[in-house]
Amino acid sequence: MNTTEVIATTRKNANKVAARPAVTYSGAQQNELLSALPRDVLESLFPHLELVQLPFGKELFEFGTTMEYVHFPTSAIVSLLYVMEDGATTEIAVVGHEGVVGVSLFEGERAMCSAVVQAAGYGYRMKAQHLREAFSKGGALPALLMRYNTALFAQMAQNAVGGRHSSIEQKLCRWLLDRLDRSPSNALKVTQEMISIMLGVRRESITAAAGKLQDEGLITYRRGNITVLDRSGLEDYAGECYKVAKTEFDRLRVDVARC
Repeated sequence: MNTTEVIATTRKNANKVAARPAVTYSGAQQNELLSALPRDVLESLFPHLELVQLPFGKELFEFGTTMEYVHFPTSAIVSLLYVMEDGATTEIAVVGHEGVVGVSLFEGERAMCSAVVQAAGYGYRMKAQHLREAFSKGGALPALLMRYNTALFAQMAQNAVGGRHSSIEQKLCRWLLDRLDRSPSNALKVTQEMISIMLGVRRESITAAAGKLQDEGLITYRRGNITVLDRSGLEDYAGECYKVAKTEFDRLRVDVARC
């Protein structure tokens, strides 16, 4: 490599560094787990945090692969999916600004599911190794992560129970409410085909269920856009299918507020 090439490469690398958005305290606080950390702990993570765009459909990791990065969503919503050998897909949990995706506390740990961005937005990412190093120091960070994992497990458990014992309408209500909790408005942009894939049911079943909810004045649906008109009615319809996991996440928010 000659002198001209060296200079060009140096400038290119410098531009990459300069283009990286600076991590700010107020920006990181858009994720509830990061926001709950004591300021000195959060700021100690700044050198390892990177603000990234998370476009719709981006796969953060795949089942069986090593998780290189941890993501703290701020405005994006991520689906945790289990994919069968025949390609059938079922959503087992959803993560938004309240949580974190891809925590691996052991080097070489492999993913037990896939993680795909379902609603485009932003989030902060850091290398899994850096999170493990911060975790090993103890304090507020490991306590929050373990508390969050308890709430996430409650969501997964309730999804498993709801998948077996709930009606299609109840499953759809829970699915919509899960996204509503992580969205800035009561309007969701999603197709019936996408919902059917996430819930592992036929599209025709979702069409019928959405039509029933619309007839009862709970939602409106038009051309891939669903607007929730009556949230309390939707919660009543969902029943235990939604409320058990919601209660656990509410407890998590109370706990993190005390940190």
